[in-house]
Amino acid sequence: MYRSVTLCISAALSLGTLAVPAQAANADRTITYHGYQVTVPRSWQVVDLTKDPAACVRFDRPAVYLGRPAAQQNCPAHLVGRTEGLIIEPLAGSTPRSAATTRAATARSVDNEIQVGVEDAGVLVTAVHGASEEPAVRSVLATARLVAGAAPAKLIRPRAASAAPAASIVAPGTMINQQAFDQCTAPSLGAMNAWKASPFKAVGIYISGASRSCTQANLTASWVASNAANGWSFMPIDVGYQAPCGTRNPKMSADLGTARTQGADSASASVQAAQNLGIGAGSAIYSDIEAYPTGNNACRDAIMSYISGWTERLRSLGYLSGVYSSAGSGGRDLANSAGDSRWLMPDHLWFAWWNNVANTDGGQYIPANLWTNHQRLHQYKGDHNETWGGVTINIDSNFLDVA
Repeated sequence: MYRSVTLCISAALSLGTLAVPAQAANADRTITYHGYQVTVPRSWQVVDLTKDPAACVRFDRPAVYLGRPAAQQNCPAHLVGRTEGLIIEPLAGSTPRSAATTRAATARSVDNEIQVGVEDAGVLVTAVHGASEEPAVRSVLATARLVAGAAPAKLIRPRAASAAPAASIVAPGTMINQQAFDQCTAPSLGAMNAWKASPFKAVGIYISGASRSCTQANLTASWVASNAANGWSFMPIDVGYQAPCGTRNPKMSADLGTARTQGADSASASVQAAQNLGIGAGSAIYSDIEAYPTGNNACRDAIMSYISGWTERLRSLGYLSGVYSSAGSGGRDLANSAGDSRWLMPDHLWFAWWNNVANTDGGQYIPANLWTNHQRLHQYKGDHNETWGGVTINIDSNFLDVA
């Protein structure tokens, strides 16, 4: 479905973009799909989804995906981090966002995605970026042009909803000694229905944050409502700012005041995302702060300040504060900071400790006298395949005692 070609096509039609830089010849590669041609860095992986329909559309590494992503993808359970990448798919039959436009130069980035409907080529282009990569993906979009092979189609934007869905679902609700799973991308409705045969009663969903690695095409208000009606509960996850002393981006500020403001702003954005999905007040939202090196007091204090801002803002908006982290880093630091009057502790602590024991015991990391009132979630087993109802998904397994 794609091929590398030269950029010298005299009859190419302009898409209102800039000329291709001369230095691109050696460092870059040219991709053509359905008459749409774009130049990307040679280091980007190119994945043909017609040849591998179940491929995971993931953006923790730079890539171009050609074709329509499958509803049920073969994704690793635990991916975090986002860099630049593209999805180029047929425009006919696609589901563009309301922010999609026909001109790349005027397209807005919404939730770290820029969507352009190229009507003359009949393709929908989704440019994904992390917190700092927006200029890079805009530069890639600026190289686009038309070549032979186009099949024109019209961009049909979805109608704006007359009103937001009633935010009436409480997540996760009361889940006393229950099993749950999480996956990088929200599974298809068919997969969720098949997994009703499993012991799992709740599913983690990545609702917001600049570090989400996977596409979330299935994650809509109707998906949430349908699964809630079918008995599923949810653990809403925001994966955004990460430890300033860690390796993941974007990093929260080392300045305590700035970190606290970042936490509050992340909470506001995540509440809006939750409400857009019909997840209402009384719900817990979990800030995913991945494992980081310990022993750095300045880094620990920045993380505690961020969590304090996150917690304060969520509570002011009627939600519960949750934090997900490794038991050995974020879990340990939260436990050790619990008596410090400078910080606000989250209402729920979700810790990753892959000891394969389905309980909420925090072992040497989290003392038994903390988060005692149905406030714990334990991710006890990491990436592994399970099959229920004939559908296999790579998941993390969790044990919940929350209310």
